[in-house]
Amino acid sequence: MTDASAQGRTLVLLRHAKAEPPGEGPDERRPLAARGQADAAAAGVWLAKHDLLPDVVVCSTARRTRETWHGVAMGMTGSPPEGGSAGPAPVVRYEADAYEAHPEDLLTLLRAMDPTARTVLLIAHNPGISLLSVLLDPERADQDGMRTSDVVVHRPDVDWPELAPNRAPITDRHTARG
Repeated sequence: MTDASAQGRTLVLLRHAKAEPPGEGPDERRPLAARGQADAAAAGVWLAKHDLLPDVVVCSTARRTRETWHGVAMGMTGSPPEGGSAGPAPVVRYEADAYEAHPEDLLTLLRAMDPTARTVLLIAHNPGISLLSVLLDPERADQDGMRTSDVVVHRPDVDWPELAPNRAPITDRHTARG
């Protein structure tokens, strides 16, 4: 049954932008490539154009996801993530559990959202983020997975704590390229 308070909730899934190839250092410290920086900003521009500015951002602690969020914020507002012309800055939660996460782990993070949050942006990694999209809407999700800088917009029909498989239809998708 659809909860009236859940109407208007939006979950935006974003796979991090293109990162530098793996090197000698830890994978978590890989930065974005130049293309990834441009693509992250392009994702932010697209989100702003489609009125998808987040109330809450859940972001993996990996460098490439944090840099993706910074680029998205710049693209959305023209300002750093601390706030800007588009209004108050979202609450940003850097979550170690979003790195190398299974879809169920990401779902657990989303179920803990503040009930007043209307738009949540989750920035994470494959395969977890792609599998989460499939879990939430198996019929419309791209079975080949999300590419770097892919944005998939889900509209949950339940409150965050009740988010479950098949409960968040995909309403839009975009591959951001800068």
